[in-house]
Amino acid sequence: MSIRPWVIVESPDSRGLRAIIIHGEKVGSAWSLRELRTTLRRLGYPDTMDLDDPSCVLWRGGGSSTWPDAGWRRYAVMVLMVLGLLASLGLHVVIGWPDAFGALTFAQRLIGVLFLVAAAAEGIAALAVIDYWDRRQLRISGAFVFLGVLVALATTSLLLFLWLEEREFIPALPFFVSLWAWSIWATFILIHEKVWRGIPYPKRFTAGIAVTALLSSVSLGYSTLYAPTAAPLHFKLRARFGTPQTRRDLPYIHVPLAFYAKNDGRVPVYIVVDDYTVVGYSSKFTPNGQGLQEWTKQEDYTQPVAGVERYASGFKGVVVASGQFQGPDSVLDTGEEFKMERVITLPKDTPFETLEAQLSFYVLRQDRGRVNDYSFSARPSWQKDQGRYYCQPEKCGGKALLYHSRVSYNNNLINVTRKPRYVLAQWSPEGAPDMFVSSYDFKKKGTSILDAYRSLDPKDVETERRRYGIWYVSVNSEVSVHGLLEQAQP
Repeated sequence: MSIRPWVIVESPDSRGLRAIIIHGEKVGSAWSLRELRTTLRRLGYPDTMDLDDPSCVLWRGGGSSTWPDAGWRRYAVMVLMVLGLLASLGLHVVIGWPDAFGALTFAQRLIGVLFLVAAAAEGIAALAVIDYWDRRQLRISGAFVFLGVLVALATTSLLLFLWLEEREFIPALPFFVSLWAWSIWATFILIHEKVWRGIPYPKRFTAGIAVTALLSSVSLGYSTLYAPTAAPLHFKLRARFGTPQTRRDLPYIHVPLAFYAKNDGRVPVYIVVDDYTVVGYSSKFTPNGQGLQEWTKQEDYTQPVAGVERYASGFKGVVVASGQFQGPDSVLDTGEEFKMERVITLPKDTPFETLEAQLSFYVLRQDRGRVNDYSFSARPSWQKDQGRYYCQPEKCGGKALLYHSRVSYNNNLINVTRKPRYVLAQWSPEGAPDMFVSSYDFKKKGTSILDAYRSLDPKDVETERRRYGIWYVSVNSEVSVHGLLEQAQP
């Protein structure tokens, strides 16, 4: 009869797993007596072997009946760990993917890439959970799990911090809170397990996490705080009248007009809405020099004071021509320029003293926000079939074209912590262009979008304009009508 080696069953570890030693080498481990017999059978030991015989098996830290493993609890922790890490993985992909492949600046794309790298780390950590709560064949599996949990804790804490800046209820808030609570629980479990005991170089591991967190914080701060405000906007605009043309048999003259716009700065912009307008002004000669007193007759002093002259009074302006320059949702990239030429018709017996041409537009910085151009189409406000875009001209001060679209911040980390924002632009030849940004959802039936926006708090409107870097840009040019008529003499 052959003599089998003496089998040693070690004391249960913190999970209840007992190592199996033969000839001084570990050949396996077991959670139960059944697993022990399975391992011995694979090694050639008979099923009839008496495990309680001291000549066959040496038990340390408890006999054959000492199997403290609580399998259901271990599996429950394992499942919760994997589910939480997978949820964190999905969150990092949702945040990082749009910025990694669609952000305007390098810093913002770097942030997106870092979130995708964090998502990959979460995926590795989810796989490491299975090994760590099972046989622990990889010595550093606990380190990977710990890293994944710390990443989830840092990200959810940052999201909640950003959410607290606005404190808007969003559907994702319960998810953020739940994932943050899970990361706190998981961190407590891993600290209790003392996972760092399996890390070969715990100090280097901790230093690596600290450096990664520091680099991420610096990049995030640069992309969200410094970069969007450090680069100023700069445009070159011109509005010029040309040499008028006419014939003796014609009762009118043609006045050429040229507009020019160039983005001379370092930030590309969306032209949300634009407008060019030619206004003819008439006035009365005041030989007594009392024209300067007319500024006191202005009704609204919140607006810029209208121009006054000592020897001219009673200024009245009439729109002679108006139109759109490039149209809403145009993009003016860095160094790009737009030109437009028009011919204005003016009667020879016109009562106007001067003509003023103005080019103006609202722009949105692309390093601050993005406009969904797929839905940014014109809606005539005076047509009843336009639904929520309809507004009675008598009530809304005339007819206008409305442009409505979703607008988002250029950093997706902030988008997920805010309510959706919408931009509304309006253009009309009868008035100046205007635009608003708001989180109003417009789902209430019977409510006109234009009425809803006009009822917004001006402070909130101004806050949104600053947040998305919305600027109003304009240029004007004025000429004497008498001079035009003299130039147009055939």
